[in-house]
Amino acid sequence: MDIHEILEYLPHRYPILLVDRVLECEPGKHIVGIKNVSINEPFFQGHFPHHPVMPGVLIIEALAQVSAILSFKTLGNKPDDKSVYYFVGIDEARFKRPVMPGDQLRLEATLERNVRGIWKFAAQAKVGEVVAAEAKLMCTVRAL
Repeated sequence: MDIHEILEYLPHRYPILLVDRVLECEPGKHIVGIKNVSINEPFFQGHFPHHPVMPGVLIIEALAQVSAILSFKTLGNKPDDKSVYYFVGIDEARFKRPVMPGDQLRLEATLERNVRGIWKFAAQAKVGEVVAAEAKLMCTVRAL
């Protein structure tokens, strides 16, 4: 998926859109996306000016965004203005390597289950083959 198709599946826009491309997506199973991390990201101005590091919460947000795409692809529909995709929980989050300008994050999420509208994913963000962060994410779609 290129950025134009990603924009059809996510309501996020700059500066909070954190997925640049989807390399593979198998509905009901797995997704792999990419986030190119640039020094031009607005958060680097304050986190940290002397040693720029991507905030962990934004890495988790990027993982949630690819998970949302997988959810909608699995359902066979796209989000609309009458619903929002929310976090329900984040478990077992671990940060193993700092993410810095110039890194390319490989965002991987595997659907573990969908029960009563609660989606659970095992997710990892990698730089090359090294895990930068991982977590179990739970999300849901709710009407506004």
